[in-house]
Amino acid sequence: MGMGGGGTGGAVSEINVTPLIDVLLVLLIIFMVIVPVTPKGLDTLVPQPPKDPSHDQPNDRTIVVQVLSNGAGAPSYKINDTSFNKADIEPKLVEIFSTRQEKVMFVKGDKDLDFNKVAEVIDFGHQAGVDNIGLITPRVEAGQ
Repeated sequence: MGMGGGGTGGAVSEINVTPLIDVLLVLLIIFMVIVPVTPKGLDTLVPQPPKDPSHDQPNDRTIVVQVLSNGAGAPSYKINDTSFNKADIEPKLVEIFSTRQEKVMFVKGDKDLDFNKVAEVIDFGHQAGVDNIGLITPRVEAGQ
């Protein structure tokens, strides 16, 4: 006794799409579950230019760490125009920010310098307990 569904018994020329739909649904679920995580960079502060340029008064509370390029050699470091060795930066920052309530520091690097050198100074600031670290760029410095 054979079970036949009728027809001619010849070859079927239709593609069975059921397995393809199953694979498609599995891939859809995988891509819905794995949400692409947006990369999060460093939180930065940008110093705001004064509203009235005629009252441009120096602020001795502002700490600016400069990383200056010396050509192919090691960069030089300054904290508020005072030169420091790389090893002395973190202890000096700890000393400066140990007595302050507002822990804000700005980092200014030369444009020809590798960002790793600037990132090291940012790490020194974090290790010194600085809450907010801003980056000074040429555009910010020009006041645009």
